[in-house]
Amino acid sequence: MPSEEWIGQVVSAVKRALEELEGAKMDLPLARSLIQKVQDRARETGLSVVVAVADEGGNPVAIERMDGAFLASFDIALNKAYTACALRMSTLSLKPMAQPGGQLYGIQHTNGGKIVVFGGGVPLMKSGRLIGGLGVSGGTEAQDSALAEYGASILEEEISCRLTKRN
Repeated sequence: MPSEEWIGQVVSAVKRALEELEGAKMDLPLARSLIQKVQDRARETGLSVVVAVADEGGNPVAIERMDGAFLASFDIALNKAYTACALRMSTLSLKPMAQPGGQLYGIQHTNGGKIVVFGGGVPLMKSGRLIGGLGVSGGTEAQDSALAEYGASILEEEISCRLTKRN
């Protein structure tokens, strides 16, 4: 018969695993936190951008347009986040495949025109699992891509912060 101490350790381990899984879900507080950090980085470089975060199904969770960002960037950022989820790859990685002669040439004309084939959209992964997408629009392709990659790079840190605050 297992000891009470052993049972307690197993229960604690299961609770931690469930908390981590729950923390790996894209929700409004996490989306807002990512958007804020990406906006802060954009400000450091003098950019005004739109940042969009979608859940694992490509559905918008949050989107914000910084003062001075292009109006057109709203739809573009949203569609970059959608594309990253729908295809589970960055929009920059998709670009060469969507060029004439590429394996996915013409893909931008599918999905109601929501597929974006230039940089600035990245999938958001946690423990190898897609939990959302991040789209940035308003700068050059290189600037948008760098900001989106930054957002993806801090995802683990943001989730860990949330779990620490809960406990």
